[in-house]
Amino acid sequence: MIRALYTAASGMSAQQANLDTVANNLANSSTTGFRRRNLQFEDMMYQNLVTPGAAQTTSTTQAGLQIGLGTHAVSTEVVNTQGDFNQTGNQLDLAISGAGFFQVTRPDGTTAYTRDGSFHLNSSGQMTDANGELLSPSITIPTNATNVSISQYGVVTATIPGQTAAATLGQIQLATFANPGGLSSVGGNLLLATSASGTPIVDNPGGSTGLGTLQQGYLEASNVDVVEEFVQMVLAQRAYESNSKVIKTADDMYSQVNNMVR
Repeated sequence: MIRALYTAASGMSAQQANLDTVANNLANSSTTGFRRRNLQFEDMMYQNLVTPGAAQTTSTTQAGLQIGLGTHAVSTEVVNTQGDFNQTGNQLDLAISGAGFFQVTRPDGTTAYTRDGSFHLNSSGQMTDANGELLSPSITIPTNATNVSISQYGVVTATIPGQTAAATLGQIQLATFANPGGLSSVGGNLLLATSASGTPIVDNPGGSTGLGTLQQGYLEASNVDVVEEFVQMVLAQRAYESNSKVIKTADDMYSQVNNMVR
């Protein structure tokens, strides 16, 4: 019974982590460019009461008797499906249609990656994200520029007073990874490269590396399906309740054993 208590407790702990993941998905259902996450579980070590394959006689072997000792959360899987596009009309809002991430330079000089294309201009006219971190490569738009246009291939142009032709102001580049699910989330819609994600592959949108193209005046919505998250919430609740009943049953059985010796 003691073993059942700890096994069921591990199940309750795992479902608590599962519920935390669902709660985070729901909390970010309106976050631009957010990718939902699924919690992955694995079974824990087993107690071998009879080792599988042990010799029973000279001609037969045992099938084995193993008792599992529970489960635990092992990883979160990022679901990299495309979110819906919402039209904003803002000329600096960008959505990536396909694979890739925008690159921004953090205050410490490191590069972070994001699907959030809601860009703004700082006091120097440089394009920044919502946190004021510079888009990389840096693009500066003069204060007197009008009709700012960003092509699907990332070329930024604008009309400058006194010039007849549109001026090219810069080239937006995207980054991709061998394993985007290995990126580390650090908040603020930002991701950092890790050894699991691999090194970034940087190219122009729509280039030969398979990067997506840009859509000006749109933002990518979260890919969270609220209905599916509520289903996962109910399943996590039912699994939690089941494990709690196992604990109560094991406790009742243990109490009966104790009463037998009184």
